[in-house]
Amino acid sequence: MSNRHAARGAVLALAGLWLAACNSSDEVSGASSGVVPTPPRNLDRGCDLASYPSAQWLACEAGNFARLGEAPLEQATNLAFTARLLAQAAASTQALLARNLADPSWLLTSTVLPYCATQALVCAGDPYRWPQAEGPDGRAFYENEAVVTPVVFYDRDCARLSGRAWRPKTLAPGQRLPAVVIDNGSIGAPESSYWWAAQALVRAGYQVLSYDPRGQGRSDFITPAGGLGTNANPEVFWLNLVDAVDFLESTPATPYPHNLDCAGSYPTEVAPYNPEHATLDRERIGIAGHSLGAIGVSVVQGYGAPGADPWPGRLDSRNPVKAAVAWDSLITPDGHGLAPCDNAPLSNELCRLLVQIVGAGGKLPDFAPRVPSLSFSADYGLATMVPYLLPPDPENHKQAFQLWQETGVPVYSLGFQGTTHLDFSPIADAPATSWCPDTSSGACRGGYGLPAITYYTVAWLDRWLKKPGEPGYADADQRLVDDAGEHGAVKMSFHYRSARDYPDRSGKRQHCEDIRAGCE
Repeated sequence: MSNRHAARGAVLALAGLWLAACNSSDEVSGASSGVVPTPPRNLDRGCDLASYPSAQWLACEAGNFARLGEAPLEQATNLAFTARLLAQAAASTQALLARNLADPSWLLTSTVLPYCATQALVCAGDPYRWPQAEGPDGRAFYENEAVVTPVVFYDRDCARLSGRAWRPKTLAPGQRLPAVVIDNGSIGAPESSYWWAAQALVRAGYQVLSYDPRGQGRSDFITPAGGLGTNANPEVFWLNLVDAVDFLESTPATPYPHNLDCAGSYPTEVAPYNPEHATLDRERIGIAGHSLGAIGVSVVQGYGAPGADPWPGRLDSRNPVKAAVAWDSLITPDGHGLAPCDNAPLSNELCRLLVQIVGAGGKLPDFAPRVPSLSFSADYGLATMVPYLLPPDPENHKQAFQLWQETGVPVYSLGFQGTTHLDFSPIADAPATSWCPDTSSGACRGGYGLPAITYYTVAWLDRWLKKPGEPGYADADQRLVDDAGEHGAVKMSFHYRSARDYPDRSGKRQHCEDIRAGCE
């Protein structure tokens, strides 16, 4: 029996116990125990129920697909957005040149700079979230709300990783914070693409570590021994995530081990340990990632599960990760959930081949569901941004959800109408739903997909990582089942079913297989 089948068999035995506990809690506590989902009122489900073929089905799909043009249109017609984007491009390019002039060893690590090393234009993310911007998410955030410290640290193969350590500026004496490490998507997604998440989490009371995996953004493209990064070596998206968790946990008493191993590789000054170690609660660590970073999250959350590969970090003997968020999306050990597989009519055999291509050495590590996980999916994948000609299988984004559910591990699966793979990493002029319709405040305000993604990301992490008395603890359960809210069922995909199955803090099972259809 393979390790994967052993893991599945061992953990399935726990599923009945978990579900029985949830059901028992419901029976003992009665209807008043736990939170009650807020049902959407007057929700138009005409598109969910439209017959095919029909004029109604075609109209629903046309309207859904048209959302891809919202972000490019609002940006192309906003001169203030364009001016801010160009100003940031100049500042970011100048900063990169200054770094490389001060330390030319950065130019020795590849024949070409990693794509998006400038973090300019399409690589800037939201241009209003940089310190050079004057608005509330720019200079005001960095001066009044957060302490943000640039860091460089080595990965396990002595490539330098560039990142930032974030925390709220105002803390009580001795306060310890939960933390989240963010894992990028590949190629055109540097760490700045996910500062929307970093800022939201800092405002919610988290420490954050954002960084560029090897081959991405401002990190090294190759190691001293010639090892590659990014899509040429996708294992960096899980092994570098483990390294980043090690760095997060490092202290003066337990310095980051790979810096010691790689000392002298380059003249670059590296951070010997997490500069925010004094405010970290090591018992409350979460991870979040997008695209290949979501594959990294799927793997890293599952190290150390029954039958899985052991935790490959250096500062813990066991996996310290307590919660996970995958932005398009969680995958299973056999590759289900890989975005091209879910959004195109591909066979299972081809999906497995794609996973073999993604996996270093022809395979992914052995992993299994282990921690509470939130999986986001998009209506239109990176390789499938075309209208649907046939109705997709509405259960097609729930393979990972079903595996987590079968193994008794808390899980939530969400998708929003008209979203694309790029709704999770704001890119100027790229197909996505609205994310910057109003810049009158000096920041991107409003939008469609990204505010919903942010809302559920923070609520899920609050549910599993916050303690009593901390902001977000008391209402996290209710936020997650506010199906009538502005980011709830009204925005959820009518092509693919959103679902949840986990216990709230009272032990009551919050189980729904199709949120738009209604939940008891």
